[in-house]
Amino acid sequence: MLELKNVSVAYGSIRALRGIDMVVQPGKITAVLGANGAGKSSLLRAIAGIAPVTEGDLLYRNASLKPYPAHRRARMGISLAMEGRRLFRHMAVEENLLLAWSFGPRRTPFAQAVRSVYDAFPILGERRTTKAGMLSGGQQQMLILSSVTIREPELMLLDEPSLGLAPIIVSQIFDFITAYAKARGTAVLLAEQMAVMALRVADHGYVLRGGQVVMHGASDELVKADIVSKLSAAYL
Repeated sequence: MLELKNVSVAYGSIRALRGIDMVVQPGKITAVLGANGAGKSSLLRAIAGIAPVTEGDLLYRNASLKPYPAHRRARMGISLAMEGRRLFRHMAVEENLLLAWSFGPRRTPFAQAVRSVYDAFPILGERRTTKAGMLSGGQQQMLILSSVTIREPELMLLDEPSLGLAPIIVSQIFDFITAYAKARGTAVLLAEQMAVMALRVADHGYVLRGGQVVMHGASDELVKADIVSKLSAAYL
């Protein structure tokens, strides 16, 4: 589905990523772990087309993504949920979903697609006419995820979906991500600081430090290597 080969990202003289090799498989959740500044967001932005790739290549369906700008990648089935719950806060819930749907391949009529969203998150159906900025933090994250999945992506990029949420909401969000990936065969690349939860749902994990991959492997192998404690120490 997605393969990164020796990918580097730089913002002027600042190198955010160095020589990243990575594989993301269909129907699997791949976790990207690391402290703030490790390069997690830059990695997802590079794949989505909004961060400058200075070296290497990104292969999607065995073809290079480099010639395609961000909006073309969205049409190709790549969806990014950026950190910070970036919604159109002055627009209603359903207006946000309609706008997101319009950037996807539109394989499913909007009325049917939005019904699926409200089935998954009934509270969004109840608040469909409420402005996104008036939702709680958990409801905003549900809307962010729904704005990604309503496009029916083949590759879903999620940046810190647990950030600032209560544990019960985090569990609900991660349960949804897991079920969606398995049901649809969607490839998920999940950037997280919450390593315990990320490795619980992920099939494979990569650990970033200073813009480089310092460890990777099956999730259970990373747990056995006590990567959670090592990362926790790095955050302090």
